[in-house]
Amino acid sequence: MTNNRTSPKVEEFLSKATKWKEEYVKLRAIVLDSHSELIEDFKWMHPCYTFNGKNIVIIHGFKEYCALLFHKGALMKDPAGILIQQTDKVQAARQIRFTNIEDITALEATLKAYIQAAIEIEQAGLKIDFKQTAEYNVPEELEQKFAELPALKTAFEALTPGRQRAYLFYFSEAKQSKTRVSRIEKYVQSILDGKGLND
Repeated sequence: MTNNRTSPKVEEFLSKATKWKEEYVKLRAIVLDSHSELIEDFKWMHPCYTFNGKNIVIIHGFKEYCALLFHKGALMKDPAGILIQQTDKVQAARQIRFTNIEDITALEATLKAYIQAAIEIEQAGLKIDFKQTAEYNVPEELEQKFAELPALKTAFEALTPGRQRAYLFYFSEAKQSKTRVSRIEKYVQSILDGKGLND
């Protein structure tokens, strides 16, 4: 299937796939057939499809399902009620999940319409209105640690907004104060070193 719109790396990925192989091949055919200007790339270890250099949709697989992931899915209308937000942390992307080839085949026309809609969002230059760091609550336990260790507050404020949000979300999602305290203690040095939660 190699041509100027497809990627040899995706060919290699598909040739090595054991789980979801048939589903990947079908999803790939649907994506490429949905718009003549979509270009296949290989990013984040998965087939990714771009339009004018912008990421539109990714094909990826998990243990329980494979999926199409739309980068700006939060902006898409969902008349079929099939877009899924993976976790509360995910602000922009939305998935459509599949567990077998029959599901994909049954939704082929719908999938092409959703891909077209995602391209139109990109063409219109629409942007995701990301939740700002200031909208996240700073846990009381972190405020206390900042008071004890002013250098920590300085280092935290020097982090990128994305890193700050990741820490605030991770610290705040613990239900018990002692858990929040232990999470904060664990990452004090990382914050002082200018590192993010996953660095």
